[in-house]
Amino acid sequence: MLEAFTLKQRQVREEDERLREAIRSLSDSERIDFYRSYNESIRDPDTYAVLNWFFLAGLHHFYLGNWVRGSLNLVVMATGIFFLLLKPELGLTLIAGILLIEIPALLRSQIIVEHHNTQVGWKLLQQVHTASPRTWG
Repeated sequence: MLEAFTLKQRQVREEDERLREAIRSLSDSERIDFYRSYNESIRDPDTYAVLNWFFLAGLHHFYLGNWVRGSLNLVVMATGIFFLLLKPELGLTLIAGILLIEIPALLRSQIIVEHHNTQVGWKLLQQVHTASPRTWG
């Protein structure tokens, strides 16, 4: 949930390199199938960052397929906006809480989306390749 704080760039890059090595072990036809699916499934870090920047209410989570987290952000942000009218301190606290969590995600959007795309790649590789993923690295 707090990947902006927990993801390590070095580890994500190493995992991405392991994925690339596994993809190189595919046959030509498997590699074509993999990349066809992969290119349709990956997400763009810039789109993620724009959705986070302009809509801190969680739309960037929906973009990555994290429906529960996106819904939670949306509800908390809407509740915060609602309480701005009734009880401004509570409303500001809720909105500030979302900001404290989401601003680091905005600043680390490249690594968050790279991690997401690598995980998508491993799932697709398992669908395309007939061997166990343990043999890939």
